[in-house]
Amino acid sequence: MILVLENEVNPETRYFVPEIRRHLEAAGATVRSDPFAEHGGRPDVLHAADAVVLSGSTAGVYETETYPWMDDLRELVRELVAEKVPTLAVCFGHQLVNDALGGAVEHRGLHAGIDPVRFADDPLFDGVGTRVPLVHSDVVTELGAGMEAIAAADYYPNLASRHRDAPLWTVQYHPEFTEQLFPAIESDFEWPEDPAHRDFDGVTVERTFENFVRLVGAR
Repeated sequence: MILVLENEVNPETRYFVPEIRRHLEAAGATVRSDPFAEHGGRPDVLHAADAVVLSGSTAGVYETETYPWMDDLRELVRELVAEKVPTLAVCFGHQLVNDALGGAVEHRGLHAGIDPVRFADDPLFDGVGTRVPLVHSDVVTELGAGMEAIAAADYYPNLASRHRDAPLWTVQYHPEFTEQLFPAIESDFEWPEDPAHRDFDGVTVERTFENFVRLVGAR
């Protein structure tokens, strides 16, 4: 079973996790989700999870005073690393993981569009096209302890990362952000009018979830 921890704090943008579930289930996984941002603490079903996915959020990792559950999530990240539980962290999750492991995150302002990226030779990216839709305001400026960069864009050298010893991957992009989700995202976030940023030809970010499910099954 893959446990998806939902970190979104805005009820109007909670359409990401249902898409995460849809893609994971399409890849053959059994999935449970937990509204982590509503209660924090240690999820009751964590003991039954074979793997964990940390969702995105419109909150920033520097807003712990407003959202104290983030400290619980930091502690959980360190536990997942220590126990070597397979984990995939998305967008805010990418930032929170690196922050929890001693890295640094900065607010840079909204970045939205379909950008070319450079992937390292990592099985998480098998079949993932190099044009990737992105929507975020914060960036990881310093990787956490044990993390190494495995993807980059011209504006963002730490676009994705992987732990050297634990089965932990983090990606700034949303693997659930396909053309199907685009109308909702365009409505809720500023999106460039340039046709190049509206062309989903060759965008296959959902393969990230397929690869993660395969990697979890291989353990």
